This record gives sequence, structure tokens and C-alpha cells, in this order.
Amino acid sequence: MRCYLCESNDFSIRKGSVRDNDYLKILECQSCGLVQLSSQDHLQQGHYENSGMHGADPEPLEVWERNTAENDERRFEMLKTLLPNQRVLDFGCGNGGFLKKAQELASGVTGIEPELRVREHLRGKLQILPGLSDLLGGGEEYDLITAFHVVEHLPDPLSTLRDFKNLLSPNGRIVLEVPSSSDALLALYECEEFQNFTYWSQHLYLFNATTLEILAKQSKLKIFSIQQFQRYPLSNHLYWLRHGKPGGHRLWGFLDSPNLQVAYANALASIGQCDTLIAHLEMGE
Repeated sequence: MRCYLCESNDFSIRKGSVRDNDYLKILECQSCGLVQLSSQDHLQQGHYENSGMHGADPEPLEVWERNTAENDERRFEMLKTLLPNQRVLDFGCGNGGFLKKAQELASGVTGIEPELRVREHLRGKLQILPGLSDLLGGGEEYDLITAFHVVEHLPDPLSTLRDFKNLLSPNGRIVLEVPSSSDALLALYECEEFQNFTYWSQHLYLFNATTLEILAKQSKLKIFSIQQFQRYPLSNHLYWLRHGKPGGHRLWGFLDSPNLQVAYANALASIGQCDTLIAHLEMGE
């Protein structure tokens, strides 16, 4: 097996386990630092179309929408200045929460979502297509292309980013949000329980700031910025370290304050160990 980015075959096995597949190993390239699963054979054709990402008993769409509402609002606020009168494409749009907000300002919005039940649910509410092939070669251009927690799911992310480039307007922007392989609970605190919880068979790759930069450059895209972003507050981390379980930001939320959250996020960002990376990319070569 070779590294997806640099083709090295020098890997170490990361501490932890894949929570839903004991067969898979978590490999870290010793050359570039990319984290990838030892195999992709578990993802069969039609996996995402048939709600495979959600397991045997997918949650109702109404519950899913409530669970993503906070992040939909955060992303809308983050990108609000880029939206007015622009054409927006959200790749892997899920339940469409971000697009519903974006269409308030954008001149047009389109979603790409393979999951059949989502496309049926959003029929007549948003323009949702099953894949990029429906757009490529048709002369379509978009001013903003977003992919929130999607790139890590793709067997061939380079191919998808090159397709994005072909759909991007000359002054457009691509925004990627991905979980970080340098998450403090993994790489700083080395929380064993978290190491056995966070790795998932659906996440084929995990990027840090360096490997995300390599991915962008190999896609011939120009890097405007790669930002560290911390989604979970100190209360969540303390709860993991004390109890080895998620949910501390709800159960111990009394520990958090806006100033503390900002200070903690800035401290983690200064050492490159936030839980999330947000890349802004533009037309390159």
C-alpha cells in the first residue's frame, strides 16, 4: 500500500482503533504525515446513495436537521460576505441546511448529494443533483464551492478538487472544512478513549495543515488560507480526559464562557492542534 499523496510506502500504525470496523488499521505516512485507512474495500458501490454513512438505522431527516442547525448557522455566518449575488455549489450538502440559508443572499444555489432519501426530501425545495458529472462539461460556473466534512470521505479527493476547479469562476472561492488529524485529544493529550472513538470507517483520510496544503497544490489550486478552527470547547476535552466519553460540552457547559472558548481555541491554534481545518482555495495554475 502507498500513501495517497506522496506514494511513500513507509507507514506507522497510529494508536487507536476504527470504532465500527476492527479489520481496518489507521496508517500515518512517515514521509508527508497523511493519515489514511489501510483499505477502502468496505465501501461498496451504492454505499452513500443508500444512506450507508448513517448505519443500519438512519436517523429521521427532521432529527438530522436539528442536529446540524448550529453548524449550518456557523457556516452561513462565516461565509456571509462571500454569498451576495453569487452562484453557490455545496458538494455533499447533506440535508441542505446550509443551502437553505445561503439562498437568502445568493443568486442561485445547487447541492450535490448522492443520498437518495435526501434528494427525495428536498425535491422542489432546492436543486439537488446526485453527482458532479451532471454539471461538468455543461459550461456551468460557480462563484463559491463548499464542501463541509466531505473530502475525508472521498476515495479520490484529488479528482474531485480538480473537478471543482473546472466549475469555479475565475474569481471564485472553494471552501473546505475537514476534521484534523492533529486534534489535541489525539496528538497532544493522547486520550486513549478518544483514539478508540473518533476514527471511523467512513473517514478514509485525515489531513493536517501540511497534508491539506499538499492536496491543494497537487490539485493546482492556489491557497488563500488554511485556518485552524476549534469546534469543541474546553469542557468537552476535560470530560473526555476525566470520563473517556463525549458530550462534556453539554454536561459541563457551565465551565465555558465566550472569553474562555476564544482563549482555548487560540491556544490550540497557536500549536496547530485544533479539531478542524478550514481551507480557502482559489483558481491557481
